[in-house]
Amino acid sequence: MLAEDLAPAEAPPRPRSDDACELTILMPCLNEAETLAVCIDKAMGFLARSGTVGEVLIADNGSTDGSPEIARALGARVVAVPEKGYGAALSGGIAAARGRYVVMGDADDSYDFANLDAFLAELRAGRQLVMGNRFRGGIAPGAMPPLHRWLGNPVLSFIGRLLFRSPCGDFHCGLRGFDRQAMLDLKLHTTGMEFASEMVVKATLHRLSIAEVPTTLSPDGRSRPPHLRSWRDGWRHLRFLLMFSPRWLFLYPGLALLLLGTAGLLALLAGPLRIGGTTFDVHSMLVSSLAILVGAQAVTFCVLAREYAVANGLLPADEGGTLGIERLSLEGWLIAGGVLAAAGLAAIATAVTVWAGRDFGPLEGSAVLRLVIPGVTAAALGVQLVFSGFFRSIVKLRAR
Repeated sequence: MLAEDLAPAEAPPRPRSDDACELTILMPCLNEAETLAVCIDKAMGFLARSGTVGEVLIADNGSTDGSPEIARALGARVVAVPEKGYGAALSGGIAAARGRYVVMGDADDSYDFANLDAFLAELRAGRQLVMGNRFRGGIAPGAMPPLHRWLGNPVLSFIGRLLFRSPCGDFHCGLRGFDRQAMLDLKLHTTGMEFASEMVVKATLHRLSIAEVPTTLSPDGRSRPPHLRSWRDGWRHLRFLLMFSPRWLFLYPGLALLLLGTAGLLALLAGPLRIGGTTFDVHSMLVSSLAILVGAQAVTFCVLAREYAVANGLLPADEGGTLGIERLSLEGWLIAGGVLAAAGLAAIATAVTVWAGRDFGPLEGSAVLRLVIPGVTAAALGVQLVFSGFFRSIVKLRAR
């Protein structure tokens, strides 16, 4: 289809200034010539029917099939976004939008741009993010692959609700509206498909007012495969969700290992422990020691990761704490680490004394190991806390 064969749809009144533009309907575009025209027609039709002063904005990500020319011929505004990626295109479009509100959606004719009334009504009511929910609105046969419908979207949406207490039931619906300034204030930075998750996660963490409205999903009208790659992009979404939740990624697994390891070590200090037909001895103490060290490291990683994220504006400063550890000063970390290291060295020194009493000869039995293993664990843990305390102070110094 050539641009000259397309007649512009009836367009809404052009705003006299950016301040007069209420709504921008934003579509990221990369070679969408097959479906772009019908999407623009529907969007223009909605603006005209609803009497909304707005614009249709195409964020072109390097199309080579004439998509920008088609968009301009139909009265849409086109902004070129040279940085590749779904998120990059949307970020460029949001920055260039003139509307107070933005409704974004894919330009593949899978979303109905002619029926945005519910989105606009929620935005006008003060909502700062309005998500479409395809599971509530209806998914047409063939519109969503079974892997996405029954596994990918439900699982990732459940993880998002669990990790961040988000109210959204469809994390990855591509049709959503938002207050443009509120979204700019979130400083979204991902460039790929995980941009959809970043928007919801940050909106939740910053306590934006969020609503969901039912929306429909139709089979897209393109003859080529979609840009989405199921496993690659699914992993990118999951990776993003975990990285933005230090508590679930580091703290909770670390605490579990720390508690289990400590319980095991204490239970075996006095001697072997027999449970049923199984005897646990110093070898199990070594495993418990490993659990303690890895668990403590994970907990300190949570503190450090959160400090870094807050310092760089990735997480809000009031996004939960880490068992009060974040309130400890550098001196607190040094004292705790020093006490543990000293206790560990004392246990090791006691073991060396016992060895010396045997003329540094071969040691039989497990009595000395019951001193050495806790001693080495405490000493290593103390040194780890000292180094982590200094590293955390460096991060906080940069933030100040």
